[in-house]
Amino acid sequence: MSKGEIIKVSGPLVVAKLNAKMYDVVLVGKEKLIGEVIRIDNDKVFIQVYEDTTGLKPGDPVENTGKPLSVELGPGLLKSIFDGIQRPLQKIAEETNSVFIKRGITVNSLDREKKWDFKPLVKEGDVVKPGQVIGEVQETETVVHKILVPPDIKEGKVIEVKKGKFTIEEPVIKLDNGSELKMYHTWPIRRPRPYKEKLPPEVPLITGIRILDALFPIAKGGQGAIPGPFGSGKTVTQQSLAKYSDAKIVVYIGCGERGNEMTEVLEEFPELIDPYTGKPLMNRTVLIANTSNMPIAAREASIYVGTTIAEYFRDQGYDVSLMADSTSRWAEALREISARMEEMPGEEGYPAYLGSRLAAFYERAGRVITLNDDIGSLTIIGAVSPPGGDMSEPVTQNTLRIVKVFWGLDKSLAQRRHFPAINWLKSYSLYKEILDKWFDENVDKNYSKLTKEAMEILKEEEKLRAIVQLVGTESLPEKERLTLEIAKMIREFFLQQNAFDEVDAYSEPKKTISLLKLIMWFKDRAFELLEKGVEVEDILKIKSRYKIGEIRFRKDWEKAIEEVKEEIEKEISLIQRSVV
Repeated sequence: MSKGEIIKVSGPLVVAKLNAKMYDVVLVGKEKLIGEVIRIDNDKVFIQVYEDTTGLKPGDPVENTGKPLSVELGPGLLKSIFDGIQRPLQKIAEETNSVFIKRGITVNSLDREKKWDFKPLVKEGDVVKPGQVIGEVQETETVVHKILVPPDIKEGKVIEVKKGKFTIEEPVIKLDNGSELKMYHTWPIRRPRPYKEKLPPEVPLITGIRILDALFPIAKGGQGAIPGPFGSGKTVTQQSLAKYSDAKIVVYIGCGERGNEMTEVLEEFPELIDPYTGKPLMNRTVLIANTSNMPIAAREASIYVGTTIAEYFRDQGYDVSLMADSTSRWAEALREISARMEEMPGEEGYPAYLGSRLAAFYERAGRVITLNDDIGSLTIIGAVSPPGGDMSEPVTQNTLRIVKVFWGLDKSLAQRRHFPAINWLKSYSLYKEILDKWFDENVDKNYSKLTKEAMEILKEEEKLRAIVQLVGTESLPEKERLTLEIAKMIREFFLQQNAFDEVDAYSEPKKTISLLKLIMWFKDRAFELLEKGVEVEDILKIKSRYKIGEIRFRKDWEKAIEEVKEEIEKEISLIQRSVV
């Protein structure tokens, strides 16, 4: 372990004389604060320190561990709450009897004392390869944790296998090449974990949010962004995605958000019930909490820590969704560190490499064939918080160049109490055409046709609104007036969804398309009446059509659809008789 001394301290950045490599972890000062080498200039190294640097001064000691910043991967990850560099917050609170993290504290990320029931899947004489599943542990009620051969371990023949209860530090399998395999291993956070092959994005991540699944779907292994101003519903949307999407594992990164928002997440998540299993949602969740008042350098690392943990579960053959809230705060950390290193700034003071760093993060998403020949996926969804809702700022624009799905939140929709406040005219999904085939084959043969038709009506409504503002609704031809009413039904009965209602919070694909099909059925019947000479005012008097909006809140929605259809048909019959 080489040693050196501090030359200069500038906030979270420390300049030191030290023999080191890029991304080496170093221990700074007498309290041995954790830091990471991020730049080397001749005999000087620039270290970003992940703890408060108050009190550090030139001449204080610095030690190089010679290892990159890594995470511990093994049983005990699920149900845990970590900080930005994978220190377990619950464990720290217990040991220090304080809600604050003391400087220089070192706590193992995974519990070294708990014993796990290890069930081997290999036997003596078997040859095991990097990334292979060698055993299982029932980590929580709902998730079987698969024990992997570390990807950087050489192939070898099994000479000893253990079965039973062990701590993660005890070797459970020994190989003839001298390797001892434990139930956990470490992995550098800035190095993507290897896989055999990346697959095309052909399978959707079912979110249960109607506007997303119908109009702007995301694929498993896809990349999506939710930009929006304060108060537009980013956090609620991400929490709904975490709770209801059909990913097996959820990694939620609170990256630089305000303490009260992160507190809500930490308090609510343990209380949430998994709609798929009826068990606590935390059984399949990892939380990483790095609030705005925590060291800014750790905020930068938190994104990579969460991604590496997510890749680890992907390598077990699971579908994983990663929520980063928000990448804007992460970019702010990059900006501050870059400024302290006196680098040439780019637009709005952000470093010139902002785009490449964002791309490197989102590119770690994907649906892959793992080293164990399983299929796993990592879907990355990042929230973006543009100041004042300005979508032209650098973080939003760089994100848009990378991601394939853009769910643009609109403050005006939020102010009108339209939730989720996703603007259907600004949002898009580059996966839509690919995923339409899956929805047509697995949900309803008319899925893509109906969703495209709904989108066309919404676009037509926007064109007509400009005319209405000039001449009023009454001046429009009857067909256009009816189109406006159908668009309103799509917006209010279909696109709006109550994230806090027990029934409406999650809409399965079959229910989603059935609701839309009912609205489109009414549209067809309404235009038929118009062609037969019925006045548009009479068509708009069909009161039972408002009951379409109530179907969302009924558990017996299939029965409700048939009932509403019958009521509408009765009213239509009365109208037709009156016309005759």
